[in-house]
Amino acid sequence: MKEKNLGLGSVIATGVGLVVASSCLLSIGIGTSAIGVTFIISMVIACILNIVTLLSIAELNALMPDLTGGLAQYSLACVGPFITIICMVGGYALCNTIAGSVEGAMFGNTIAGLVENASIPGWVYCVILVVLLMIANLNGVDVFIKIQDLVAYALIASLIIMGVMGALGLGTGEIVEQPEVLSSKFGDITGLCGLAFFLFIGGEYVVPLTKEVKNAKRDIPLGMILSMFIILGMQVFLSLGFKNYTAWEELGASATPHILYGRMLLGPVGKYWMVAVSLLAVISSVNTVMSSLSYILMGMAKIGLLPSFFNKTNKKNAPYVGIIFEAAAFCIINITGLSTTDSLSFLISVLALLWMLSYVVSNLNVLLLRKRLPNAPRNFKVPFGPVFPVVGILGTIWMIYNIDPSMDVKLELYKVCGIIIFVLTVYAFFWLKFRVKRPFFKPYPVKEVMAMENELYEKYHKNKTAKKMPEIYSGEGSEGQLLQGNER
Repeated sequence: MKEKNLGLGSVIATGVGLVVASSCLLSIGIGTSAIGVTFIISMVIACILNIVTLLSIAELNALMPDLTGGLAQYSLACVGPFITIICMVGGYALCNTIAGSVEGAMFGNTIAGLVENASIPGWVYCVILVVLLMIANLNGVDVFIKIQDLVAYALIASLIIMGVMGALGLGTGEIVEQPEVLSSKFGDITGLCGLAFFLFIGGEYVVPLTKEVKNAKRDIPLGMILSMFIILGMQVFLSLGFKNYTAWEELGASATPHILYGRMLLGPVGKYWMVAVSLLAVISSVNTVMSSLSYILMGMAKIGLLPSFFNKTNKKNAPYVGIIFEAAAFCIINITGLSTTDSLSFLISVLALLWMLSYVVSNLNVLLLRKRLPNAPRNFKVPFGPVFPVVGILGTIWMIYNIDPSMDVKLELYKVCGIIIFVLTVYAFFWLKFRVKRPFFKPYPVKEVMAMENELYEKYHKNKTAKKMPEIYSGEGSEGQLLQGNER
């Protein structure tokens, strides 16, 4: 058996490193420039609601441990394939495609800002980056992933140092005299909770570390919670720093507010310091999204929720169809105008909305599995009965309603998401009706979902020998037996 060697520090570093990206820095700039430091209240609300959902995900992981598919497999066992397709293709695959595109746009904007006289649009640099990372992934090269921890710690340290310096007025630049608060209206503060939500999404990506963590029962949920608080602390200091060193109007108009802040705080040194850190973060983020999404698509193809061609690999064992698909999507979205600040802000809100839907389902999954498997052992369980999952559902729906202060923008966001969900619904209907041929809303048995991790699953699935499924996952130990005994 492979020794588990990861501790709480590695879980936190992974959580913070995956969540914090250049697009998050843009979101802080947009939020603070809109209402001032009261945006901190929006961030606190969003952080707390995200933590509630992460606790639910930790319980799902405790009940069905070591599942690399995560939310897709949890949903299959709770709400069936139809909703899973909509949530995972829309709430995860599409969300991450948008997230990778936003990060690519940030890269292009940053480089374009450094070479202003070249008159080269930012999307050109983005396409170059994406193509290079696509080639690296197709060849099985994992260089950027190997330096993820270094990039994460450099990013954390830099943002904390620069945030504290700005908040305390310790920079070499001139302090800007401007009001701290642009709006203290409750509606304006809550209206930006959807934007603030984007600053904390992705904490659940530490769940796949469960197999490698020495004390997963404690460190997975604790690591996710601490990651959120660390991120919140960094963002609070940055918001206060923005107030001291960047004029609100300039901050809101900038496509790279973090670069502007670095220059205003420490001059050329701060500018290039922030450029170096943000570029490393962007490269790591885009590479990670491209790699992880290709495997998510491959995993969904294995269980019959996507076309089988996503399951194909090349000589390097890389899922090349998914890699090429994601790279093409990144390029197309950027070439068609993502690199403008307004478009970035809108896409971030679309991303947040779709991700919120997947979080609503995650909290619902906890309630459903507690009803179906009340006696199944869980080495972690969200306290206070159904209170937290219900709060997570209602709070996330509330953030969906408060995705933007402007009703016109809000309706436009709902329209875009509605079109996306409609397209996914049509796909899910025809795919399940004529290809998968399984009940739309009937949950998969938990033992079958856990069997998906076994390489024999696809063979049994194709031969329609579901009666042999217990042989694949025999339920070793009391937990497996209890799961099978309580499954209804």
